[in-house]
Amino acid sequence: MRTEQAAPTVSTERRGTWVVLGGVHLLNGTRPWTDDDPVVLVRVAPLEEDLPSTTVVVRWADLGTCETVVLTADGRHLGKVHSQGTDLFQDGFAGPGLRPLVGSAGSALVPLCYLSEHPGGGYHAYAQIRAHAEDACFVRSTEEPVGHGPAEQLHWLRPVLTAHQRYELLVGNHHLYFRNHFKGTELEYKYTLDPAPDIWEAGMEVLRALRAGELAGCRPEYREDFQIWYYDNHLYDVLGPESERGYASFIPSTDGKNILKRKWFAEDSFARREELTHGVDVTPDGFADHLRDQLGLTVRALPPFRRVRYDVQCESLRTGHIYGVFFDHCRLLDAPDVVLSQCEVEYLRSRNLVPHEEGEVVAEMDRIDAWVREFLVERGWTKERSFYSKRSFLRDVVAARPELEPGR
Repeated sequence: MRTEQAAPTVSTERRGTWVVLGGVHLLNGTRPWTDDDPVVLVRVAPLEEDLPSTTVVVRWADLGTCETVVLTADGRHLGKVHSQGTDLFQDGFAGPGLRPLVGSAGSALVPLCYLSEHPGGGYHAYAQIRAHAEDACFVRSTEEPVGHGPAEQLHWLRPVLTAHQRYELLVGNHHLYFRNHFKGTELEYKYTLDPAPDIWEAGMEVLRALRAGELAGCRPEYREDFQIWYYDNHLYDVLGPESERGYASFIPSTDGKNILKRKWFAEDSFARREELTHGVDVTPDGFADHLRDQLGLTVRALPPFRRVRYDVQCESLRTGHIYGVFFDHCRLLDAPDVVLSQCEVEYLRSRNLVPHEEGEVVAEMDRIDAWVREFLVERGWTKERSFYSKRSFLRDVVAARPELEPGR
């Protein structure tokens, strides 16, 4: 695969960037902060993909030896040390090199934010949303630079904590920092793979390329880079009413019930309305009756199939938008020789706090799609992009082999 070069960015040679550590109460408000609270500035090399970026991931082992300054919240110097990134804190407590300087406050020392000096003055802050022994993830919480002046004067501290409080419901609750800019609508490109590859190997190769930075500005999604799906699917062509046309499919869930997936569309297309309903308590022999009697739909059963899917999750560090590169293998339950293998590129969700233009999602998705298309074409698996749906595939199967239509 061709390695895509990153676009040039603003010079970072003299730009200051820090990981800021402090008491956990500065994040959760369990007690008021005081002038004596320690604030630890760990000088690191710039880690953003762009200026300003949206997401920054800090891997402690990659930091090497860091100049570390410990101050009080009112700016008094407590000391300076040189620490290894892996020794800054351990299991949520101050590491051995910092304990003598931070005192008892070290019992709750955590990453507060990633701080980045803006070339025009002031600082951008990235709120900590995940912290682990190996790494931490930070998301930008400032729309404009704050706190002009030398970093050690801490003019940025109060504005940064205020920004954190503004977004506390998002950053202070697990996974609530995700949003969907197109909720209820699926945005998706498709490629039919012929000849069909080993989809596990294909997914692993895309994941390897993302980890290696071959798609500029994108990396595997933080701690959610790969997913496995394997299930049967009973799909019904929804023929009417006109406003309800599309398909309805039943997917078994672990509670013995079903997930009902509805998609609304007349023709295969990039954007389709989508809705999932969980806990549908009906057996396969009652699927069609449920759609007719409960939802008032006119439906036609299409051949059931088993779907195996490997999902590579791709995150833009510049925007915080997350996209899926999915490799699919669908074979009919009653005719295992009939297979549809596809690669799908789909917008999934966004992890960002500051506003973004929705049109930017589609533009960025097109860039990622172009990279995926080159990957597929180079291997001879496909020639062009399409919107060929599972419904169209099953319709074509029945037209060619009428005996496979359920109920015949």
